[in-house]
Amino acid sequence: MGKKRLVVLTGAGISAESGISTFRDSDGLWNEYRVEDVATPEGFYRNPKLVLDFYNDMRKDLKNHQPNYGHIALKELEDDFDVKIITQNVDDLHERAGSSSIIHLHGELMKVCSSKDTSLVTTLPSMESEIHVGDKASDGSQLRPFIVWFSEPVPMIEPAIEWVEQADIFLIVGSSLVVYPAAGLVHYLRREVPIYVIDPKPVTVPSSRPIYMIQKGASEGMKEFKSMVLAKE
Repeated sequence: MGKKRLVVLTGAGISAESGISTFRDSDGLWNEYRVEDVATPEGFYRNPKLVLDFYNDMRKDLKNHQPNYGHIALKELEDDFDVKIITQNVDDLHERAGSSSIIHLHGELMKVCSSKDTSLVTTLPSMESEIHVGDKASDGSQLRPFIVWFSEPVPMIEPAIEWVEQADIFLIVGSSLVVYPAAGLVHYLRREVPIYVIDPKPVTVPSSRPIYMIQKGASEGMKEFKSMVLAKE
């Protein structure tokens, strides 16, 4: 018999412990910028230089942040489970922690794409890489951040749904479950699959099944989750 499939949805809370500010604060700002200005197609067309500089700065800042034990524990669980990570985060901390199966629902800071065809993607060579107005994709269009902005479709949601449909255990770490379509992934779980939630704040899960809530930060919560699931194996 193969390993059980542990499917994990991670949100801003797992990276917040590494010092990365959350995508959207309660005051509607992202790193002190209005979300409308730096995370919408309209903002990009209105002021592409502002948007490109914003993501250039975010990319450079990544080197100041390291995976925390929340990320590392997910890698460690690969010894006992088939771990699939679906993340709402655009950082590369899961990759740097060594996890092997990751879907980024909202894009990746370390990649850029064509502004005409977002499936034309290029991985940047380093965190110091910068993209400027006039830098072109292979189709001749302006390069843009490979980020799913507000109002844009989420192309990786279908592969994520397929993973969730095959889950034996579903774990949510650091996601408030208010951003769709990610929040709707729980509806694709088989009836008997348990849901675990790690978050220091209460999280409302749109499901009638029992929820195992671990009200702690990512690192401490993952220690407790590991003990719980390994004791059942």
